[in-house]
Amino acid sequence: MAGKILVLGATGNVGTPLVKALVARGESVKAASRSGKAVAGAEGVAFDYADPATFGPAFDGVDRAYVMLPAGYVNATELLLPVIAAAAARKVKVVFQSAIGVDADDDIPYRQVEIALEKSGTPYVILRPNWFSDNFHTYWKAGVDHGTIVVAAGEGRTSFVDVRDIAESAAAALTSTAFDGKAFVLTGPEAHSYAEAAKILSDVVGRPIAYQAVDDATFVGILTGAGVPADYANFLAAILYPVREGWTAPVTDAVETLTGHAPRSLATYAADNAAALKA
Repeated sequence: MAGKILVLGATGNVGTPLVKALVARGESVKAASRSGKAVAGAEGVAFDYADPATFGPAFDGVDRAYVMLPAGYVNATELLLPVIAAAAARKVKVVFQSAIGVDADDDIPYRQVEIALEKSGTPYVILRPNWFSDNFHTYWKAGVDHGTIVVAAGEGRTSFVDVRDIAESAAAALTSTAFDGKAFVLTGPEAHSYAEAAKILSDVVGRPIAYQAVDDATFVGILTGAGVPADYANFLAAILYPVREGWTAPVTDAVETLTGHAPRSLATYAADNAAALKA
Protein backbone atom coordinates (compact mmCIF):
# COMPACT_ATOMS: atom_id res chain seq x y z
CA MET A 1 0.00 0.00 0.00
CA ALA A 2 1.34 3.38 -0.95
CA GLY A 3 2.30 5.82 1.77
CA LYS A 4 0.86 9.22 2.48
CA ILE A 5 1.22 12.39 0.44
CA LEU A 6 2.48 15.48 2.29
CA VAL A 7 1.11 18.76 0.93
CA LEU A 8 2.99 21.86 2.05
CA GLY A 9 1.05 25.13 1.97
CA ALA A 10 -2.10 23.01 2.28
CA THR A 11 -4.38 25.92 3.18
CA GLY A 12 -3.18 28.17 0.33
CA ASN A 13 -4.36 28.98 -3.21
CA VAL A 14 -2.98 25.78 -4.75
CA GLY A 15 -2.84 23.61 -1.63
CA THR A 16 -6.55 23.83 -0.87
CA PRO A 17 -7.77 22.42 -4.23
CA LEU A 18 -4.81 20.00 -4.33
CA VAL A 19 -5.73 18.38 -1.00
CA LYS A 20 -9.33 18.12 -2.21
CA ALA A 21 -8.25 16.51 -5.51
CA LEU A 22 -5.99 13.97 -3.78
CA VAL A 23 -8.61 13.02 -1.19
CA ALA A 24 -11.12 12.57 -4.05
CA ARG A 25 -8.65 10.09 -5.62
CA GLY A 26 -8.62 8.08 -2.38
CA GLU A 27 -5.12 9.11 -1.34
CA SER A 28 -4.06 9.48 2.31
CA VAL A 29 -3.01 13.11 2.71
CA LYS A 30 -1.11 15.03 5.36
CA ALA A 31 -2.04 18.71 5.09
CA ALA A 32 0.84 20.83 6.37
CA SER A 33 0.30 24.36 7.61
CA ARG A 34 1.53 26.61 10.38
CA SER A 35 -1.53 25.82 12.50
CA GLY A 36 -1.48 22.08 11.78
CA LYS A 37 -5.27 22.04 11.69
CA ALA A 38 -6.95 19.10 9.96
CA VAL A 39 -8.38 19.84 6.51
CA ALA A 40 -11.47 18.09 5.13
CA GLY A 41 -10.52 14.47 4.47
CA ALA A 42 -6.85 14.98 5.38
CA GLU A 43 -4.91 14.84 8.62
CA GLY A 44 -3.29 18.09 9.69
CA VAL A 45 0.36 18.47 10.61
CA ALA A 46 2.15 21.58 11.86
CA PHE A 47 4.97 22.69 9.58
CA ASP A 48 7.33 25.65 9.68
CA TYR A 49 9.89 26.07 6.89
CA ALA A 50 12.18 27.92 9.28
CA ASP A 51 12.05 25.17 11.93
CA PRO A 52 13.66 21.87 10.83
CA ALA A 53 12.31 20.24 14.01
CA THR A 54 8.90 20.18 12.28
CA PHE A 55 10.23 18.30 9.24
CA GLY A 56 10.47 14.83 10.83
CA PRO A 57 6.86 14.64 12.06
CA ALA A 58 5.61 16.04 8.74
CA PHE A 59 7.52 13.50 6.62
CA ASP A 60 6.70 10.54 8.88
CA GLY A 61 4.91 7.82 6.87
CA VAL A 62 5.11 9.89 3.66
CA ASP A 63 6.38 8.65 0.28
CA ARG A 64 5.43 11.67 -1.87
CA ALA A 65 5.38 15.40 -1.15
CA TYR A 66 4.19 18.61 -2.79
CA VAL A 67 6.77 21.26 -2.03
CA MET A 68 6.15 24.95 -2.61
CA LEU A 69 7.03 28.30 -1.07
CA PRO A 70 3.92 30.01 0.28
CA ALA A 71 3.07 33.52 -0.91
CA GLY A 72 4.84 36.27 0.97
CA TYR A 73 8.24 34.58 1.20
CA VAL A 74 11.19 35.60 -0.94
CA ASN A 75 14.12 33.60 0.50
CA ALA A 76 13.48 30.51 -1.62
CA THR A 77 16.86 28.79 -1.33
CA GLU A 78 17.21 29.37 2.42
CA LEU A 79 13.78 27.90 3.17
CA LEU A 80 13.40 25.24 0.46
CA LEU A 81 16.85 23.61 0.19
CA PRO A 82 16.60 22.04 3.69
CA VAL A 83 13.11 20.71 2.81
CA ILE A 84 14.41 19.16 -0.43
CA ALA A 85 17.30 17.61 1.51
CA ALA A 86 14.92 16.20 4.14
CA ALA A 87 12.71 14.66 1.44
CA ALA A 88 15.66 13.22 -0.49
CA ALA A 89 17.18 11.69 2.66
CA ARG A 90 13.91 9.76 3.13
CA LYS A 91 13.62 8.94 -0.61
CA VAL A 92 10.34 10.85 -0.76
CA LYS A 93 9.23 11.77 -4.29
CA VAL A 94 8.98 15.56 -4.64
CA VAL A 95 6.60 17.46 -6.90
CA PHE A 96 8.00 20.97 -6.70
CA GLN A 97 6.05 24.12 -7.56
CA SER A 98 8.60 26.45 -9.12
CA ALA A 99 7.78 29.37 -11.43
CA ILE A 100 7.77 30.12 -15.15
CA GLY A 101 11.08 31.25 -16.65
CA VAL A 102 13.42 30.32 -13.80
CA ASP A 103 15.34 27.96 -16.09
CA ALA A 104 16.63 31.05 -17.95
CA ASP A 105 19.40 31.57 -15.39
CA ASP A 106 20.98 29.15 -12.91
CA ASP A 107 21.50 32.05 -10.47
CA ILE A 108 17.74 32.46 -9.96
CA PRO A 109 16.93 31.12 -6.46
CA TYR A 110 14.05 28.91 -7.64
CA ARG A 111 16.33 27.40 -10.31
CA GLN A 112 18.92 26.64 -7.63
CA VAL A 113 16.24 24.70 -5.74
CA GLU A 114 15.32 22.84 -8.94
CA ILE A 115 18.98 21.92 -9.53
CA ALA A 116 19.32 20.62 -5.97
CA LEU A 117 16.21 18.49 -6.52
CA GLU A 118 17.45 17.20 -9.89
CA LYS A 119 20.76 16.16 -8.28
CA SER A 120 19.19 14.77 -5.09
CA GLY A 121 18.61 11.25 -6.40
CA THR A 122 14.98 11.19 -5.29
CA PRO A 123 12.14 10.99 -7.86
CA TYR A 124 10.79 14.40 -8.82
CA VAL A 125 8.51 16.43 -11.07
CA ILE A 126 8.95 20.20 -11.49
CA LEU A 127 5.92 22.40 -12.22
CA ARG A 128 6.55 25.95 -13.42
CA PRO A 129 3.20 27.78 -13.43
CA ASN A 130 2.67 31.10 -15.15
CA TRP A 131 1.03 33.97 -13.26
CA PHE A 132 -2.17 32.81 -11.54
CA SER A 133 -5.55 33.90 -12.90
CA ASP A 134 -6.55 33.91 -9.21
CA ASN A 135 -4.30 36.92 -8.50
CA PHE A 136 -7.20 39.05 -9.72
CA HIS A 137 -9.17 38.25 -6.56
CA THR A 138 -6.10 38.32 -4.28
CA TYR A 139 -3.16 40.64 -5.11
CA TRP A 140 -5.03 42.77 -7.66
CA LYS A 141 -8.39 42.72 -5.85
CA ALA A 142 -8.10 46.31 -4.58
CA GLY A 143 -7.69 47.44 -8.19
CA VAL A 144 -10.75 45.43 -9.26
CA ASP A 145 -12.70 47.11 -6.43
CA HIS A 146 -11.55 50.60 -7.42
CA GLY A 147 -12.14 50.07 -11.13
CA THR A 148 -8.47 50.31 -12.14
CA ILE A 149 -5.97 47.45 -12.02
CA VAL A 150 -2.55 49.06 -11.54
CA VAL A 151 0.35 46.72 -12.42
CA ALA A 152 3.89 47.25 -13.71
CA ALA A 153 3.27 44.88 -16.63
CA GLY A 154 3.43 47.34 -19.52
CA GLU A 155 1.74 45.94 -22.62
CA GLY A 156 3.06 42.45 -21.88
CA ARG A 157 0.84 39.44 -22.41
CA THR A 158 0.47 36.51 -20.02
CA SER A 159 -1.08 33.05 -20.48
CA PHE A 160 -2.66 33.18 -16.99
CA VAL A 161 -3.20 29.76 -15.37
CA ASP A 162 -6.09 28.82 -13.07
CA VAL A 163 -4.98 27.45 -9.67
CA ARG A 164 -7.39 24.54 -10.15
CA ASP A 165 -5.36 23.49 -13.20
CA ILE A 166 -2.13 23.76 -11.18
CA ALA A 167 -3.69 21.63 -8.43
CA GLU A 168 -4.97 19.00 -10.89
CA SER A 169 -1.59 18.90 -12.64
CA ALA A 170 0.09 18.42 -9.26
CA ALA A 171 -2.36 15.64 -8.32
CA ALA A 172 -1.53 13.84 -11.57
CA ALA A 173 2.21 14.20 -10.98
CA LEU A 174 1.87 12.92 -7.40
CA THR A 175 -0.22 9.86 -8.31
CA SER A 176 1.67 8.65 -11.39
CA THR A 177 5.29 7.82 -12.21
CA ALA A 178 4.76 8.69 -15.90
CA PHE A 179 5.97 12.28 -15.46
CA ASP A 180 8.96 11.65 -13.18
CA GLY A 181 12.19 13.46 -14.01
CA LYS A 182 10.43 16.09 -16.10
CA ALA A 183 9.63 19.80 -15.83
CA PHE A 184 6.36 21.32 -17.07
CA VAL A 185 5.51 24.96 -17.78
CA LEU A 186 1.84 25.35 -16.81
CA THR A 187 -0.17 27.96 -18.73
CA GLY A 188 -3.71 28.81 -19.63
CA PRO A 189 -5.04 28.34 -23.19
CA GLU A 190 -4.27 31.87 -24.45
CA ALA A 191 -2.27 34.97 -23.57
CA HIS A 192 -3.91 38.25 -22.57
CA SER A 193 -2.61 41.72 -21.88
CA TYR A 194 -3.70 43.20 -18.55
CA ALA A 195 -5.98 45.55 -20.51
CA GLU A 196 -7.72 42.54 -22.08
CA ALA A 197 -7.91 40.83 -18.69
CA ALA A 198 -9.53 43.94 -17.21
CA LYS A 199 -12.18 43.84 -19.97
CA ILE A 200 -12.94 40.16 -19.25
CA LEU A 201 -13.32 40.98 -15.55
CA SER A 202 -15.51 44.01 -16.36
CA ASP A 203 -17.96 41.77 -18.19
CA VAL A 204 -18.21 39.45 -15.17
CA VAL A 205 -18.49 42.02 -12.37
CA GLY A 206 -20.82 44.21 -14.42
CA ARG A 207 -18.93 47.49 -14.17
CA PRO A 208 -16.00 49.05 -16.00
CA ILE A 209 -12.51 47.99 -14.92
CA ALA A 210 -9.50 49.60 -16.57
CA TYR A 211 -5.80 48.75 -16.57
CA GLN A 212 -3.12 51.30 -15.78
CA ALA A 213 0.51 50.47 -16.48
CA VAL A 214 2.91 52.03 -13.98
CA ASP A 215 6.63 51.96 -13.25
CA ASP A 216 8.14 49.68 -10.61
CA ALA A 217 8.46 52.34 -7.90
CA THR A 218 4.78 53.33 -8.18
CA PHE A 219 3.75 49.67 -8.18
CA VAL A 220 5.80 48.89 -5.06
CA GLY A 221 4.33 51.96 -3.34
CA ILE A 222 0.78 50.81 -4.06
CA LEU A 223 1.46 47.30 -2.73
CA THR A 224 3.23 48.46 0.44
CA GLY A 225 0.40 50.95 0.99
CA ALA A 226 -1.99 47.99 0.87
CA GLY A 227 0.04 46.18 3.56
CA VAL A 228 2.28 43.96 1.40
CA PRO A 229 5.78 43.72 2.98
CA ALA A 230 8.38 45.79 1.11
CA ASP A 231 10.64 42.84 0.25
CA TYR A 232 7.74 40.90 -1.25
CA ALA A 233 6.46 43.97 -3.12
CA ASN A 234 9.92 44.42 -4.65
CA PHE A 235 10.00 40.71 -5.53
CA LEU A 236 6.64 41.01 -7.35
CA ALA A 237 7.93 44.06 -9.22
CA ALA A 238 11.08 42.19 -10.26
CA ILE A 239 9.12 39.23 -11.66
CA LEU A 240 6.95 41.57 -13.74
CA TYR A 241 10.01 42.42 -15.87
CA PRO A 242 9.62 39.14 -17.84
CA VAL A 243 5.95 40.03 -18.40
CA ARG A 244 6.90 43.38 -19.96
CA GLU A 245 9.50 41.59 -22.10
CA GLY A 246 6.91 39.15 -23.49
CA TRP A 247 8.37 36.05 -21.85
CA THR A 248 5.10 35.03 -20.13
CA ALA A 249 3.04 34.99 -23.35
CA PRO A 250 3.79 31.48 -24.67
CA VAL A 251 1.11 28.79 -24.33
CA THR A 252 1.99 25.16 -23.56
CA ASP A 253 0.05 21.88 -23.61
CA ALA A 254 1.43 20.84 -20.20
CA VAL A 255 -1.88 21.05 -18.31
CA GLU A 256 -3.53 18.81 -20.90
CA THR A 257 -0.56 16.40 -20.89
CA LEU A 258 -0.78 16.04 -17.11
CA THR A 259 -4.54 16.17 -16.54
CA GLY A 260 -6.09 14.99 -19.80
CA HIS A 261 -8.14 18.19 -20.17
CA ALA A 262 -7.49 21.59 -21.69
CA PRO A 263 -6.64 24.38 -19.23
CA ARG A 264 -9.36 26.78 -18.07
CA SER A 265 -9.55 30.14 -19.80
CA LEU A 266 -9.35 33.48 -17.98
CA ALA A 267 -13.04 34.00 -18.81
CA THR A 268 -13.89 30.65 -17.15
CA TYR A 269 -11.82 31.63 -14.10
CA ALA A 270 -13.66 34.96 -13.87
CA ALA A 271 -17.12 33.41 -14.24
CA ASP A 272 -16.38 30.72 -11.66
CA ASN A 273 -14.96 33.27 -9.21
CA ALA A 274 -17.54 36.02 -9.83
CA ALA A 275 -18.62 36.10 -6.17
CA ALA A 276 -15.02 36.62 -4.96
CA LEU A 277 -14.38 39.29 -7.62
CA LYS A 278 -17.56 41.18 -6.72
CA ALA A 279 -17.16 40.83 -2.93
